[in-house]
Amino acid sequence: MSKSKTVFYVSIIITLAIVLWGLFLPEGFETAANSAFSFIGSNFGWFYIITMFSFVAFAIYLAFSRYGKIKLGDDDSKPEYSTISWFAMLFSAGMGIGLVFWGVAEPLNHFVNPVGVAGGTAAAADFAIKKSFFHWGLHPWANYSVLALALAYMQFRKGKPGLISSVFIPLIGEERASGPIGKAIDILAVFATVAGVATSLGLGTLQINSGLNFLFNVPETDLIKILIVAIVTILFMISAVTGLDKGIKFLSNLNVSIATVLLGATLIIGPTLLIINTFVDGIGLYAGNFLRDSFQINAFGDISWFSGWTVFYWAWWIAWAPFVGTFIARISKGRTIREFVAGVLLAPTLASFLWFAVFGATGINQGLEVATGAISNTATAFFAVMQHYPLGSLISMIALLLLSTFFITSADSATFVLGMLSSNGDLNPSTKRKITWGIIQSALALALMLGSINGLQMLQTASIVAAFPFAFIMIFSMFSLIKVLKTDPMRSK
Repeated sequence: MSKSKTVFYVSIIITLAIVLWGLFLPEGFETAANSAFSFIGSNFGWFYIITMFSFVAFAIYLAFSRYGKIKLGDDDSKPEYSTISWFAMLFSAGMGIGLVFWGVAEPLNHFVNPVGVAGGTAAAADFAIKKSFFHWGLHPWANYSVLALALAYMQFRKGKPGLISSVFIPLIGEERASGPIGKAIDILAVFATVAGVATSLGLGTLQINSGLNFLFNVPETDLIKILIVAIVTILFMISAVTGLDKGIKFLSNLNVSIATVLLGATLIIGPTLLIINTFVDGIGLYAGNFLRDSFQINAFGDISWFSGWTVFYWAWWIAWAPFVGTFIARISKGRTIREFVAGVLLAPTLASFLWFAVFGATGINQGLEVATGAISNTATAFFAVMQHYPLGSLISMIALLLLSTFFITSADSATFVLGMLSSNGDLNPSTKRKITWGIIQSALALALMLGSINGLQMLQTASIVAAFPFAFIMIFSMFSLIKVLKTDPMRSK
């Protein structure tokens, strides 16, 4: 059996086995997944914290090193996409739906339940903005960039297949990278992608349904959820089948346009001066506490907050690295390493800062009572806050539209990546393979959403646990990339 077929079939078997376990033995599955995550979070929080910081340091080092001028492709190659379209695609795949889901909810959670200060105070507001910036700042994007950079270099500079296993050719040789070790790495990458995206599909469906219910009294029933999944599936599969240059590129540019309208409208109707001050102050808090926050785990106190937020986020970003890293690599041909790092780290980080400043300040401005009520249901936190502002219903409808387009873009990007990973790295996987993965993703999300109360959360926890070994894969990818860069002819120039 060829490598692509082995990865494809084994990945499907593993995914289905875990889903069946979750559906038919939910209590046992939940206990196992939660116990494993609790063990990892309690005993390896330090590992995630050091690992994520190492990604930031490595990415910045490469940008300023002698390797910065090396192109991801031939020396005369040019970028396939304009800078705006490139940024739109990588941002939509890398964050997308999470920003709408957490843009209001996370700052309000930290505002109500901060660490070391009283909730609802000015100090709590500072804590909320600082931690929101931190969790969505340089660390997650450095995490994506490390893997994406190694993949893009091996694909476009060395002409190797677009597979995670290709990253290890400089370390273990091409024969081993194509053998059992390489297959295991690629299967793990496929599972992490399927589980992560299926979870987001399900949670996105729940938030869309909750938003429709909050705004228009649309009932939250199984039938409505099935209709939402069916409509979104048809749309993202059309986009994925039409390819990068049409569907995914068009939707990503649309996402940025709608997000800009949403930000601008909220800035105008919200507490404008407070938002501007929050953005400026937040950057200062982030930069001034960067090293302390990067290594903070509260060693002599209760680590539950850090395990539940920071370590959880770091583990979740690593779980998403195979999907987002592969996609970013695919769209980055022709850019220099310095340009790549600047684009993947700085632009999305600043966009995230602006997003959390606008929506965090808008939520915190309503005070502790509204914040406490809003976070009682994360899926409707955004809508619960916006109803207190003029034209809040209009803002909520724009957010619902953006949620849907981000939802579709994440799903079609993942379908494209899964097609690549299960087709021996084919940069333009077949329509049949993409449709197959699209159906599997949606069916998986639907089955868990309807079959178990905590099915989606269990899958998310399981994917994070399964992705724990992937942290080591990413660490070794840094060594592999440095090794191959030392032999690059451009290095001497």
